[in-house]
Amino acid sequence: MIAKHKGEIPVVILLLPFLLGINIGINFSSGVYLMPLAIGFTSLMILFLLLNFYYTRFKVYKKRWLGGSIIHLLLLLAGWIAAINNNELNNTSHFSKLQAQKLFVRVNNEPQLKNGLIRFTASVIATVNQKQPAASTGTLMIAIKDSSALQLTYGDELLIPGKYAPIDPPFNPAEFNYKKYLAHQNIYYQEFLYPGQYRLLQSNTGNPFIAHALALRRKMIQKLKQQMHDLNAVAVASTLILGYKADLSEDVLQAYSKTGTIHVLSVSGAHVAIIWALLAFMLTFLNRFKHGRLIKAIIIIPIIWYYAMLTGFSPAVCRAAVMISTVIIGKTYNRYINNLNILAVSAFMLLLYNPLLITDVGFQLSYLAVAGLVVLQPVVYAWFTLNNQWLDKLWALCSVSIAAQVITFPLSAFYFHQFPVYFLFSNLFIVIPTAVIMYSGIFYLLLPQVPYVSVSLAWILEKSILFMNYVLARVEHLPFASINKIWLTTTEYLLFYAIIICVFYFLYDRKPWLLRTGIALIFLLAISIIVKRYRSYDTNSIAFLNLRKNVGMVFKNGNQAIILSNLADTDKNYNYSIRPYLDSCKISDVVLYKPDQDIRTSFLQKQGNLIRFRHQSITVINKEYSDTSSITKQKTDYLYITSNPKIPLAIIDKNHEYHTIIIDATNTPKVVQAIEGQARHLHANYVVLKRNKSFVAASN
Repeated sequence: MIAKHKGEIPVVILLLPFLLGINIGINFSSGVYLMPLAIGFTSLMILFLLLNFYYTRFKVYKKRWLGGSIIHLLLLLAGWIAAINNNELNNTSHFSKLQAQKLFVRVNNEPQLKNGLIRFTASVIATVNQKQPAASTGTLMIAIKDSSALQLTYGDELLIPGKYAPIDPPFNPAEFNYKKYLAHQNIYYQEFLYPGQYRLLQSNTGNPFIAHALALRRKMIQKLKQQMHDLNAVAVASTLILGYKADLSEDVLQAYSKTGTIHVLSVSGAHVAIIWALLAFMLTFLNRFKHGRLIKAIIIIPIIWYYAMLTGFSPAVCRAAVMISTVIIGKTYNRYINNLNILAVSAFMLLLYNPLLITDVGFQLSYLAVAGLVVLQPVVYAWFTLNNQWLDKLWALCSVSIAAQVITFPLSAFYFHQFPVYFLFSNLFIVIPTAVIMYSGIFYLLLPQVPYVSVSLAWILEKSILFMNYVLARVEHLPFASINKIWLTTTEYLLFYAIIICVFYFLYDRKPWLLRTGIALIFLLAISIIVKRYRSYDTNSIAFLNLRKNVGMVFKNGNQAIILSNLADTDKNYNYSIRPYLDSCKISDVVLYKPDQDIRTSFLQKQGNLIRFRHQSITVINKEYSDTSSITKQKTDYLYITSNPKIPLAIIDKNHEYHTIIIDATNTPKVVQAIEGQARHLHANYVVLKRNKSFVAASN
């Protein structure tokens, strides 16, 4: 429903400065700002109260803008203060600010096995020095290489060494920023443990409600495994119904992602709405009684929130639970509330609890999708008027999918760099299977083991999931199923939203200036994309990547690239560290070579340890390098030292005249330290890749 006047959506208007304040607080989060902000907030609050108290005397009614401006400033400061207060590093008792031989921690989520490591986050309760504990705070990411750690559960208290380290930043261009992702969850440090390095002190000390919900979820997952035989089907059922994603395979995730149906695998508003619809239907008989609606609300709302707790309190579920709770209360007392206001109220409540939720991609996509359904769907639906009842219902479903996809496209393209071409068909297709899966799964999990009934429900559940997976996998492999390598700058991302607002508001209000503005913005967006692509194609460079135990060099020649690496293009490290860089540079022609292969192309020649790229050259120094003393030094631009060569740099220096030494990440810390010392002694330029960002050198 589109508001015709801002007076219909006051909560939405008030939410905007609060959101701006949180964003400022995330970027300027130092505790030194807290006192000036508190003084400013208090001063503005006193001014606001005085203006209201002396409203007539000061003739405030002649300056109506004054009160609104003060309220907006108060909300902006409140958002900034909330973000600073939420930052754990501003707490003087944070464990990173205290010396610690040992840490006393409590597991605060469900440990999960991934890539041979058991990972979980833990709340630090105390630091221990000389066997003397001191109360502490903070959250720590822990990874344990020990299969017995799978026995750990939420609420277990451990004693671990105080040998934590900061989270590594992204080392390579366009690589996923895991450090930033965890920082937005107030996690700044991690610790790797091996068998015998941790000790279980106490169990079941966490929140009893959350512990009960997690234990119940584990039992339900085991119940799914009893009657279902396909592991992918069990994983999808666990994810779709219970919000447990640990068992999902990469193939299944990719199929849902490329078809634009990944939202199905995140327990969200649609899932909560199905639960609500089922409960409302089952309790319809209460409407006949005097206080039946109130009793129904008292029953449904706690169950909705219990389901939210069972699925892990994800932002999308919490948003849906708050919204549906508000709607239920409104219907109970026959009150009308604008849907945008309900959405804004739920956002206010969640952000007051945790301002960092604003950085969560699920939170952003969830709220944008619902806002798109409220605002854009009526506009899209009005495009066609169909007399046939079934065609009209089909178009209504299509309008929902189009509105949600349009409003979330810039954000999803900004984060995930792809667009699902067949999203309309995929989303229409999953409507019925998702409902069947939810209802059959809920009844199967709630009912005790009943002969034939339980088996039948499990069979329906499993076959529905397998059918849905099969169809989506086929759609994924259709020609042009998705448009990839979409890399938007922040400016382009904002331009997209400005265009969407102008175009859809024009379709609603038909004001010519909106259309003119939209066309001008489209022109600016086109210029930005063309200039960016031209610069990318016109740039040649050498990227020396930090791939830890692997060699990685990328020679970019316009939209072509040759990669020297011992990683295969199917390796997860290749897809994590190399492919994003290639995609962000719009490289369409990629050839991968092993480091020991010889190469001869129009722009790159490699013979043994000598590489020539356009007008630059690189000499690779590895274990096979031998002292070949000559009268004249061999000129080269870069010395690339890899794989722990044993020959001293002083001898290499006698044979080569070079500009920069590149010490890659395959070298051990001891070798890196030795080469650094020798390079400083020789006053040579050098770059260390180990635990550092990659080095990209222009070659135009």
